[in-house]
Amino acid sequence: MHKGKADVIHRLGNALGRGKAGCQPAYVQQRFCHNEFHWFAVKPSYTAYCGERKRYRGNEMANVVIVGGGLAGCDCAWQLARAGVEVTLYEMKPGKRSEAHTEDGLAELVCSNSFRATGAAAAIGLLKEEMETLGSLVMEAAFATRVPAGGALAVDRTLFSEYITQKIEDHEKITVIHEEITSLDEDALKGFDAVVIAAGPLASAELTESLMAAVGDARLYFYDAIAPIVSRDSIDFDKAFWGSRWKPEDDDYLNCPMSEDEYKAFVTALLEGEKVKPRDFEKEVHFEACLPVEAMAERGEMTLAFGPLKPVGFVDPRTGERPFAIVQLRTENADKTAFNLVGFQTKLKYPEQKRIFRMIPGLENAEFLRLGSIHRNTYVNAPEVLDDTLQLKARPGVYLAGQITGVEGYLESAACGLWLGLSLGRKLTGLERLPEPSVETALGALMGHLRTKPDKRFQPSNVNFGLMPGLEGRIKKKFRKEMYGKRAQEAFAAWIEAASLSKE
Repeated sequence: MHKGKADVIHRLGNALGRGKAGCQPAYVQQRFCHNEFHWFAVKPSYTAYCGERKRYRGNEMANVVIVGGGLAGCDCAWQLARAGVEVTLYEMKPGKRSEAHTEDGLAELVCSNSFRATGAAAAIGLLKEEMETLGSLVMEAAFATRVPAGGALAVDRTLFSEYITQKIEDHEKITVIHEEITSLDEDALKGFDAVVIAAGPLASAELTESLMAAVGDARLYFYDAIAPIVSRDSIDFDKAFWGSRWKPEDDDYLNCPMSEDEYKAFVTALLEGEKVKPRDFEKEVHFEACLPVEAMAERGEMTLAFGPLKPVGFVDPRTGERPFAIVQLRTENADKTAFNLVGFQTKLKYPEQKRIFRMIPGLENAEFLRLGSIHRNTYVNAPEVLDDTLQLKARPGVYLAGQITGVEGYLESAACGLWLGLSLGRKLTGLERLPEPSVETALGALMGHLRTKPDKRFQPSNVNFGLMPGLEGRIKKKFRKEMYGKRAQEAFAAWIEAASLSKE
C-alpha cells in the first residue's frame, strides 16, 4: 500500500477511536499526482476511546477537532500541529459543498485570487509580514504558488489549494475526515480538548441553527451591508464640514455638500455604474433595511435626496445656505482617522466605487480603507459572544475562527485561525498563555476589532490603519502610512521577543 495512504488510514483509525463507536464510514483525501485526487472509504474503528493518550513534553497529548477546511481552519490546524497537538479536521467536501464552492481541495479561494497589496505602507502588507514571521501555512502556500500581479500578491488558486491540501494531509498530527458536521452537539465533536468552528461565512443552515441556539438569534447575522471607509487624511476639508443634523456645533459627522448639478451627475453615475452580479443564493439580500445605494437611486432621481442624502437641518458654511443634498461621513474610531460613508452599502464593483464616490465634493482624492459591499455572510457579534481567546462565552471549549468571527478577507480569516492555533496550542501544551499582540500591529488591531464594542451594530472588517491607534504629533500626510508601518513593525518585533515566538 502507498505509504501516504497507509499513514492516513492509521491516523484516521486513531481519530475515529476517540469516542466514535458506531459511526458511519468517513472519507479521506490523499493526493498522489498533480491535479488528481483519489477518494476511498475507510471502515471506521468501533473501539471506544479508553482514555489513554500519547505524551508530549511529559503531558498527555492534547487533541482538537476543527470544523471547516478553509484558510482559517487550515492555518489553525497547522499551528496546533506545530505545537504538538493532535488535530482532526472535518471538511464536508466533496460530499457536500456550499453554494460558493466548486472544487474538492482544502483552502479553496472562491472569489479573487489576489491577497492584495504588499509592503509595510499598507495594513494588509503588514499582516502578510506578521503572518509569514509566525509560520503561516497560507503565506507559505501563497509565495510558493505566486503569479505576477504588479505590487499585489496573487496566486494560482488551483496550485494554492493543492499545496495546502498536500501539506495538511501529510502532517503526521493532522487527520482529515470528509464528513459534514451539522451541530455543536454531534457525537463526532465529543472527547476533544477543544472544538474549533471555522465554517466560513457560508456555514450550512443546520450548523448555523446550532450556533444560533448557542449565541442567541440577535447575536448572529446573515447579511453583510458594508459601507465604504475613507481615510481622514484624504478628505478635502475646504469642502467638507463638521456638524450633525440641526447641531452645527457637533463633530460626530463630517458632511460633504452637493449642488443640484453635482447631485444629479452623481445619481446618473450610480445608475450607469457596473455592478457585481449576485449569485443565486444572494438574490434575497436586497431587503429594505440595507438597500444598495444604487438600488435606491433606481427608484427615482430624488430618492436619495429624500433618503440618506437629505440636506434637512444643514447649512453649508461656505455659502450660508442649505445644500441640495449632503453625504454624511461617520467616524469609525476614537482618533477620527477613518470615516464611514453613511448609507453607502453597494453592489458596485470596486473600481466603480472609487470612480463614482470620488465625485462627492471633498472626496475627490479619497483613499478607501475599505470598499462597500452587500453579500450573504454569517457572522457573530464577536464583542458580545466571544471572549479574548475567541471562545464562545456560552459554550466553554468551543472556539470560532475565520470570517464567522467578523473578520473580512482571505488573509484576515487565515490570520484569525493562525492566532487561535498559536494561543490554543500554548494553552493545551501547558505553556504560559500567549500575550496578545499590541493593537499597533496588524494582527493585534484585527483581533482588537473582535473585542471592541462599537457604538452601533458590529460589522466585519478588513485589516486597516483605522483599526490602529492614531499617530502622535503632526505628521505630513505623505509620511503617515510609512509611520504606521514602522510603528507596527517595531511593536511586532517587541511582541515576538516577549512571547518567545519565531517562524521556526
